[in-house]
Amino acid sequence: MNIPYGPILVVEDIPNIRDLLTVTLRFKGYPVITAINGEDALEVIKENRPALIITDILMPKMDGYAFVQNLRTDPETHDIPIIFLSATYTTPEDKVFGLSLGAARFIEKPIDTEDFLLTVAELLSDGPATTPRPLEDRAFYEGYKERLENKLRHKNTQITRTERLLKTLPQEQVPAFQDLLKQANADRAEIRAELAQVDKILEKIAKDTEAEL
Repeated sequence: MNIPYGPILVVEDIPNIRDLLTVTLRFKGYPVITAINGEDALEVIKENRPALIITDILMPKMDGYAFVQNLRTDPETHDIPIIFLSATYTTPEDKVFGLSLGAARFIEKPIDTEDFLLTVAELLSDGPATTPRPLEDRAFYEGYKERLENKLRHKNTQITRTERLLKTLPQEQVPAFQDLLKQANADRAEIRAELAQVDKILEKIAKDTEAEL
C-alpha cells in the first residue's frame, strides 16, 4: 500500500488499545508508529513525520488537546490530518472544542473497526489536509480549562463511587478496588496540577493584554 507522506502515528496511553489499533492498521498494510502520550508523540514526529495521527484525548503528561494545539501552531506539522479517539463520556462541548483545533474526525470508544478503517482510508486518500487557523492562546486555554474541569468532575464522581463501593465489597475484592482508587486519586492530582498551570497562563495572557492597551 502506498502511503504518500509517512506512517500512521497512534498516540494512546492504554497498552491494549494501542496494540489493537496497531495490529488492525498493520493487518491492512499500513505502516504504524506509536507514542504513549502527547509529549512522547512530539518527539516521535521529529524523527518520522506521519501521514495521519490517531490520538486519544485523555492521556497523562500531555493530553490530546494540548498535543494537537502544539501541532497546529507548528508550521512543520500544522497540516497533518488528525483523528481524535474519545471516551464514551466525552461531552458535545468536548467534541466541538476538538474539532475547533483542527481534528478531521471524532471516533468514540469502543471502536467500530470497519468504520475506523474507512475513516483512515478516506483521510489518507484526500491528500494534504486543509485545516483551520490555530486557536489564539486565550481561546485555546479558556476552552482547555473547561475540558479539564469536565475531566475533574468525572474523576471526582469516579472516586466517590469507588469509596462508597469499598465499604460494601467482600474482603477478597477490596485490594483491586483500592488500587483503582489510588490511581484515580493520582489522576485527579494531575488534573488539578494542569488546571493550576492553565490558570497561571491565562492570568499572564490577561496581564499582557492589559499592558498592550
